[in-house]
Amino acid sequence: MTGYNELKGAGQILVVEDDPVQRRLLKNAIERSGHVVHQAENGRIGLEMVKRDPGLFNVIVLDLMMPEMTGLEFLEALHDFGTQIPVIVQTGQGGIETVVQAMRAGAFDFVVKPVSPERINTSISNAMKLDQREVKARAGRRSRSGSVGFDDIVSASPAMIRVIDLAQRASQSNIPVVLEGESGVGKELVARAIQSAGDRATKPFVTVNCGAIPHNLVESILFGHEKGAFTGATEKHIGKFMEADGGTIFLDEIGDLPLEVQVKLLRAVQQGEIETVGARTAHKVNVRLISATNKDLIEEVKNGHFREDLYYRLNVFPITIPALRKRKEDIPHLVRVFADRFSSEQKNGRRMTVNAGALALLTAYDWPGNIRQLENAIFRAVVLAEGQELTEADFPQIAAQLPNYDVVDHLALVADNSHLDPDAEFPEDYPAETVAETIRRGSEAPDNAISSVNQSGDVRRLADVEEELIRFALKFYRGQMSQVARKLGIGRSTLYRKLKDYGIDPDNPQKDAA
Repeated sequence: MTGYNELKGAGQILVVEDDPVQRRLLKNAIERSGHVVHQAENGRIGLEMVKRDPGLFNVIVLDLMMPEMTGLEFLEALHDFGTQIPVIVQTGQGGIETVVQAMRAGAFDFVVKPVSPERINTSISNAMKLDQREVKARAGRRSRSGSVGFDDIVSASPAMIRVIDLAQRASQSNIPVVLEGESGVGKELVARAIQSAGDRATKPFVTVNCGAIPHNLVESILFGHEKGAFTGATEKHIGKFMEADGGTIFLDEIGDLPLEVQVKLLRAVQQGEIETVGARTAHKVNVRLISATNKDLIEEVKNGHFREDLYYRLNVFPITIPALRKRKEDIPHLVRVFADRFSSEQKNGRRMTVNAGALALLTAYDWPGNIRQLENAIFRAVVLAEGQELTEADFPQIAAQLPNYDVVDHLALVADNSHLDPDAEFPEDYPAETVAETIRRGSEAPDNAISSVNQSGDVRRLADVEEELIRFALKFYRGQMSQVARKLGIGRSTLYRKLKDYGIDPDNPQKDAA
């Protein structure tokens, strides 16, 4: 993957992390990609470094859970200072609340600890591309030329990085490839990138949606027909395989092919020959075959809907493309690229941006229609938008499908070190019952007491009290490990050991509680 992840220039990267071990690991990983790393042991020092030289840093890598100044407080202060440096947030929690917090606070990207060197450097690369306005130029080029390469695949998640790695390997040979995944995940984009990176880049790329062709016409469309071969065949038709001769044919939804056509496809794959309908002899073709399906082909084989011999001929190099809900790290990047591309295509010439609130909303949604649905949502929002910035208000259909989004989002934002503040200011239009419930929970939490005696009236075991206190602290500080350890007066390593000893899940501290 060297070619794909290789960065185009050294950057000045500021790492803000309170854990010295994590700082050293990040420094080593980032420096191996040729960047210069600056380090700050807490948010206040990091903020001072930015203020001292606002134009020095290209990207900031920020820990979300730090004493003195949390990552959210750092982001807020950075925003008040007026800098536009992209910030990549590190968090030890992968829950959607943490993601929403980070995106609402203005983070460019988020990574979940422990982060791999490949993942952090891909994120830095994406941030630097945005900083250099390369995303804008790339989006414009693609919309005009239609040529797609691996650089056009927007990715930040480890799952998609793996997909691109496999696809790049496949592009260096003519091995048959099957792209698996739900509708809308970008299978054709990956297929086109494979074609563009191989020795057939200048040759035809022919797409066939097997599920959209009437069964009685599939054979004719794929392999062609002679004049008079059947009623209505008034002239000769060469077929998609002949069109793709020398290049690549992309058979989308191949699981929908009729069984009788699968036999002829098998011959085309095995012998490089096709039988034109009505012809007496077979034709030789030189075609690279890439297939795609949203079905489980092995199940289709078991059910008798797909030929087993064809399955093993096609499924030589399978690549599974994950659904968008399983790679939410990609959503902010896709949103920015789509917004820029579609706004550049509008006649008014406005270049639209997306605010942090909209990014958080779109990241929180699961996108059952995957990238295709996201792309359409951004297109609609750009066309209807009044200003030059997309906000949450431009996505009412998405917000309507996340009934709890506003509550989760706002509770995260009004938190001070992640516990609820009864004096926090709420927006004027915030539901009164939600405000009341939030204040009630915030004011009641400190009054919770841990019992010193058990139901028999005896003093409880020290270990039982300690376990209950740790569970309470995790809930009270919403899983912020640095905060929990500091308030309990113990080190983080000691806290992690006690969590293991007591079998406490930090993301669900009340589970199995006594």
